[in-house]
Amino acid sequence: MSKLPRTLRLDPSDTFVFERAAEPGEWAVSGAFIFWNVDPDALGPKHRAALRAGFLGLSSFGWSTLCTVTPVTAEERAAIVEDLAARLMQAFGAPTMEDARAAAEEEIAFAEGLCDHPDGTVLAVQRQVEEGEIRERFRTLHAREKDASGRDGLHAGARAFTFHEIDGDDDTPAEEVDLIGLMDKDR
Repeated sequence: MSKLPRTLRLDPSDTFVFERAAEPGEWAVSGAFIFWNVDPDALGPKHRAALRAGFLGLSSFGWSTLCTVTPVTAEERAAIVEDLAARLMQAFGAPTMEDARAAAEEEIAFAEGLCDHPDGTVLAVQRQVEEGEIRERFRTLHAREKDASGRDGLHAGARAFTFHEIDGDDDTPAEEVDLIGLMDKDR
């Protein structure tokens, strides 16, 4: 049995970050082909976010920041290739169905290559355009080992807030941020 990425949503942030967020649990691919021959400077902020850090969900063609390594049956895999090939014909103008299947098979094979990890491993992508070519870097995120109390070692003694008294900073000017102004710049 092979493995493929499946979209993962830990919080609602993808629905704010991307133009269209993938639904949790969709099969996914890198999706870099969406940005082939696109000027990144001409993209809006939500499309730039997808270029920088999105996996393409195959059901919705929406984006997800994270995916999880998930087993896939041979029958599911074959159906995924066919569905993606049909999308490549319809939305991207593949010249023939055979060409679309070949491209879909290549995308799925690449996605399988990302999943050479234990089931449940979380995947993240960082993408950038360098000298006109898209460069991708993938990271894996693993759960921390738990201690006897059931907490991970990093957070076993952590508190949500800590307060520190600093001597000599009484005359430091307060830092102010115009959040509304920052939002207007990104539109």
